[in-house]
Amino acid sequence: MTTVYPDRNFAAEINRSIDMRHQSVKMTLPLLAIIAGGCTTMGTGFGSTPSGASPTTFSWKSSDGVSGTMNATLSDGTIYSGQYFQITRDTTVDSVAPLWVGWHSGWRDAAYWDAGPSPDFITHYSGRVVANLASPSTTHMRCKFQLVHPSNGMAGGGSGQCQLPDGKTIDATFPRA
Repeated sequence: MTTVYPDRNFAAEINRSIDMRHQSVKMTLPLLAIIAGGCTTMGTGFGSTPSGASPTTFSWKSSDGVSGTMNATLSDGTIYSGQYFQITRDTTVDSVAPLWVGWHSGWRDAAYWDAGPSPDFITHYSGRVVANLASPSTTHMRCKFQLVHPSNGMAGGGSGQCQLPDGKTIDATFPRA
């Protein structure tokens, strides 16, 4: 026994189903592209010594918003590269230990840069970015930046200072990305 449905047009229903799936895919693909593209942020900055000498360019890249890589290129062509960290309430003392690699003493005029990381360092630098960058010759530059919009990480902009191995400092500015 065959049942006949005289009021139903199965071909039209199948076409409608295909159209709905096509529309769903057309809406989903751009959303996935936005999500995937939003995972990495990048930006640049600039700086110089307090006297205006030694122009320096900075670039940074982050895939999680609170840490990433940073490069600083000095006017003499020396490039310092390394990791940066935004200090948040979730930061642990162990996670910032790389900031002390290559440094044997504290940073003059910078609170809590003692012989090693401490809970006081985490508290003092909360909402700020700190970095330890190394050159190919293994000399180091360390940096500390105050963020304009900490909830946006480096993408929100900021400014601060980096110390070279000889003690000279570079004042740095990072516009909003």
